[in-house]
Amino acid sequence: MTNSVFLGLQPATVWAHFATLCATPRASKVEAGLRDFLLQWALARGLAAVVDAAGNLIIRKAASAGCEGRPGVVLQAHLDMVCQKNADSCHDFSRDPVVPVLRDGWLVAEETTLGADNGIGVALILAALEDENLVHGPLEALLTVDEEAGMGGARGLESGVLQGRLMLNLDTEEWGEFYLGCAGGLDVNVERGSVAEPLPAGFEVVRIALRGLRGGHSGVDIHEERGNAIKLLVRVLRELEGVTPVRLVDLVGGSARNALPREAVATLAVPGGRGGRLASWLAGMEASLRGELRGIDEGLSLAVSVADAEEVMAEAEQEIWLGSLHAAPHGVRRMSRQVPGVVETSNNLGMVDVHPNGGSCNFMVRSLIGSGSLALADEIVSLWALSGTHAEKSGFYPGWAPNPDSALLKLCQSVYLRDFAVESKVQVIHAGLECGIIGDKYPGMDIVSFGPTIRGAHAPGERVEVASVERCWRLLTAILAELR
Repeated sequence: MTNSVFLGLQPATVWAHFATLCATPRASKVEAGLRDFLLQWALARGLAAVVDAAGNLIIRKAASAGCEGRPGVVLQAHLDMVCQKNADSCHDFSRDPVVPVLRDGWLVAEETTLGADNGIGVALILAALEDENLVHGPLEALLTVDEEAGMGGARGLESGVLQGRLMLNLDTEEWGEFYLGCAGGLDVNVERGSVAEPLPAGFEVVRIALRGLRGGHSGVDIHEERGNAIKLLVRVLRELEGVTPVRLVDLVGGSARNALPREAVATLAVPGGRGGRLASWLAGMEASLRGELRGIDEGLSLAVSVADAEEVMAEAEQEIWLGSLHAAPHGVRRMSRQVPGVVETSNNLGMVDVHPNGGSCNFMVRSLIGSGSLALADEIVSLWALSGTHAEKSGFYPGWAPNPDSALLKLCQSVYLRDFAVESKVQVIHAGLECGIIGDKYPGMDIVSFGPTIRGAHAPGERVEVASVERCWRLLTAILAELR
């Protein structure tokens, strides 16, 4: 534990493991260094450990004395994190540690994501594997890779590998709630080539940046109607086209498929002498957009600066990109009729990267109903097909259907009530947990998910409530002791 911010936090073992995670690069698809470190950590403690073909780490711990006949339990979390930072941050996730601070009972990463999603879950599991005083049946830790970039680890998990028939997933973000179901989803990836044209004579080049939005998780935060930087900047450009001739050079926004875009930047050419007037026009647009987002996402800013470019996008291509992005769906499509207050189907326009020679954009569609996500994805594909643009669906994964008769849930609720003297809540989450994929490979597995309180996952400023981590540890160890 090298960062003094962790000193004194309880339980110390959990926070020591999380400190290690903060110091170790673990972006999606580059978790191998962390995974191999944990493999050696497990072997050094006499635990059985193996890396499967998908890159997941599986660690087994024998039952404590007298508990050999108890049912086996799988403890599951994912190793990777969403790596997001503020535009003015020089943080390099490939080498720099995440350095959190303590503020009012929360552990916070100020300029980057914290990785509490799902690092706290991993730390809880490692602490359970390390603690020789716990009472428990046979334990298996399933630490998956590539969750945040497409559930690759869970997808690649083979049936027949796991021995336990009960699973505690530690990847939800509201203390006091047990999760019994989640959304599934898929991606729609759009690509289109183009031919650049020379910068028109007499035009000057400027750059418009839209920043300051809250961002957040594209599933659990989608219902709040936070601003989408890509959609808003495209709207600004469309309105600007009605004021002055505009030639698009590039448009870049968003940095993760499953995060609400906080920032977007467009480079464009306008007739000479008009660039200076853009500032006042943008001030009016900024005021208008801030008014629309009042009480939801009030930090929006629009700024213009001088830029350079020698080429622009062909006018017909510009119309296709801006028109299609403007028309593309984003946000909540439908609320659930079966689970009141929960989003059923949604879509996030998460990333765009467009240049004079072509570009790409990405949509992430979620739904509690498989046919719902596929239908919305088909609409997006059809929209782009109108212009002959290639759009491809990929990475479909199933949702996790609730089992209201879950014996594991009933035990979790009973332990929670006994130890915390308050009733817990049972929820379905509009986010993709690995439970659905794993449950699909292991029919009949009884699965429940819980975790500490985390706010701002997938965005800079992500934070975890320290007290809820201690309560999660108490709950986890008590559940393991009671499972028979």
